[in-house]
Amino acid sequence: MEVRFLDTRGAHHREPDDVVELFGHTDGFFWIDVPMWDTDAEALLSGLGCHAMVIEGCRQRNYVPTVHGYEDHVFVTTQSPYLGSAGHVHLLELDQIIGHHYLVTVHGPINPDVEQAHAQVETDGVLARIEGGRFRPANPTELSYAITSAVARRQSGLIRQVAEKLPGLERQVMSSQLRDPEALLEAMFLIRHELITTRTMAAQCHDIWQRMAGIHRLADDADASRALDLADQFDRVRSLADGEAHFLFGVIELYQTKVHTKMTVAMERLAVIAAVTLPITAIASVYGMNVIVNAHTHYVQLAILLIIMLGISLTLLRWARRQGWW
Repeated sequence: MEVRFLDTRGAHHREPDDVVELFGHTDGFFWIDVPMWDTDAEALLSGLGCHAMVIEGCRQRNYVPTVHGYEDHVFVTTQSPYLGSAGHVHLLELDQIIGHHYLVTVHGPINPDVEQAHAQVETDGVLARIEGGRFRPANPTELSYAITSAVARRQSGLIRQVAEKLPGLERQVMSSQLRDPEALLEAMFLIRHELITTRTMAAQCHDIWQRMAGIHRLADDADASRALDLADQFDRVRSLADGEAHFLFGVIELYQTKVHTKMTVAMERLAVIAAVTLPITAIASVYGMNVIVNAHTHYVQLAILLIIMLGISLTLLRWARRQGWW
């Protein structure tokens, strides 16, 4: 757990016990970052007077974003996407408790396969800006706005990563002879999964921050301008995802059309084969019962029979050609 006091000079490290000074400062505020939930973090939040539902929300995983407003603090959850192996999209949860004198950021719980550093990209990035003198948040709401904007940028970045794959996928579908359809189909639906997952995150975060703008619980942001801007950022991510999804669905439709066309051509060719071989089989079966059982072969009759079969086959092939079957 990292405790920092932020003022006009930057970020200053403090010990968790220093949070008792929380309400004695008017020249800054505390930022408490909790990489992994533990009993110390729970005790600290209890000491800050956080609601029991807030503590429970930080302790367990929240599969959808949420927001709860209380008299002196607000609890809000957002999610960032992280691409894992085999197209799996990890949901990196970031819980924020925004008070008048403090901001608490809680990461996780996260999948054990994901490194902790990936879950702290947003907070580490904002901290680097503060320590570099490029950002001086005046209050917890402004700091929360910067961190959540980084969440929206990460979602947008994943959409752009997916967008880079789509032109190559389209070329692959257009040039494919469908020799290995399973691999191509899997690639398309993995990309579709990435798009839908990120789009869902953005849509839910948009709704949460739209709600955040309506509860008017934070004196630091009375007009809710930052919450509305965050809702707009997530809405733009959702719009980007929708646009790329339409492109991807067009590629999938092209693939399906090629598959259906190939199946139709195959069925037509099978029909030609059946049309050519069926009369020959019928003649051979009927005539064979009266010819092959004889003591010797009738070569004249056999020649006439073969000529008839050949004539029927050529006639059927010509007719199939006129029908456009081959």
